[in-house]
This record gives sequence, C-alpha cells and structure tokens, in this order.
Amino acid sequence: MTAPSKPLWNALLWLLAGTAAVILALVVDNQVDAALDATKNLPLHQFAWWCSKLGEGWAPAAAGIFFAVIFLLLNRPGVAARIFFVMLTCELTGLAGLILRILVGRTRPLAHAPQGFYGIWHDGHLIIGKYEFSSFPSGHAATAVGLATAAWLVHRGWGVVVAIYALAVMWSRIALQAHHLSDVVASAMLAVPLALLLKPILLPSMDFQFGNLHRAWRKK
Repeated sequence: MTAPSKPLWNALLWLLAGTAAVILALVVDNQVDAALDATKNLPLHQFAWWCSKLGEGWAPAAAGIFFAVIFLLLNRPGVAARIFFVMLTCELTGLAGLILRILVGRTRPLAHAPQGFYGIWHDGHLIIGKYEFSSFPSGHAATAVGLATAAWLVHRGWGVVVAIYALAVMWSRIALQAHHLSDVVASAMLAVPLALLLKPILLPSMDFQFGNLHRAWRKK
C-alpha cells in the first residue's frame, strides 16, 4: 500500500487540528465572549468598531487596487502582482466564509432565538441571509486571516504586519458581540489552507497579467 503524500498528510493534520480547535473554542465560547465584551465600554467599543470596519472586504480591496496601481506605475510589476494576489485571495477567503455561514445558520451572540446551529430553516421560515443566523464562520475574520496568510506567502515582513491587523479584526468581532470565539477560530481554520491552495493558481497568473500590463504601458 502506498503511503499518503505529504500534502495529504498536512491537510489531514490541519483538519484534525482545526476541528479540535473549534471544539475547544465552542466549549469556552460563553466565557470568552463575556470577557471580551466591549459593548459597555464606549472608547473600547469605538476602537473595536473601527477595527471591524477595516476588516470588511472593501477595505483590503481598495488598498490592494490602489497600491497595485502605484507599484505598476513605479515600474514594479512583480510587486504590484503580489499585492493584487494578496487582495484577491482575501476576498475569496472572505467569500468562502460568507457562503458557509449562510448554510450553517448559527445564531449570533445577541440573537433573540435560542443559541444553536439551524442550517437554512428555523421555526417554519427560511433563514438564509438573516443577520441573526449568520455567525459561523466570521466573514470579517476569514477575510483578514486570508489577507495575512497570503501576505506571509509572498513576504514574511508583510505577513507579520498584516497578522496584527487580522488579530485586531478577530478580536473586534467578539468584542462587538457580533461573533463567538469559535466563529473566528473556524474562519482561521478555513482561510489559511484556502490561501495556500490559491497561491499556485493565482500568483503565476497575476505575475503574467501585470507583466503584460507593464510592457503595454511602457510601449505607449
């Protein structure tokens, strides 16, 4: 019998570790949610609100497009391609999180319904897209962790800086009582391998496309 390949082993180990991390987070959700609650602390709440706002998909998209254009104009198409790859990756990991949370139907911490996972149906009604049932996983966290992972894959220094941003976004979603701890942990478990899978697919294409753009622009 042939032994499983290293990538397969890594995927299985990540799946096991991720499952264990989410289960552990589920156990301590209530305690952590209460400890990080910033809804009654106005200055902290405002800071969390800004962190959360910057974790929305539009923020890295706008920044990514802006800096990609700047570096392209500075004759650095390789850097522009990497920036665009990082931005596109985080948008896709965020999208994956959004799709999953629609299907899982978990209640948010402040939901009126009893806490639980309801899927797409509750109390005789379809709950797809209902804010109250869109907690697991966190789209903000999936976007931020995807951004940090993609940044790390192309430049370790960028990755460290963006990881701080990602941690701030993850904290803010719990502090605002928009998500449970397990929601943001699940987002990280989803975003990291997805970013790893997207690199060999997207990065060569970005390098090629930005190289073509740069050559076309230089000819004008």
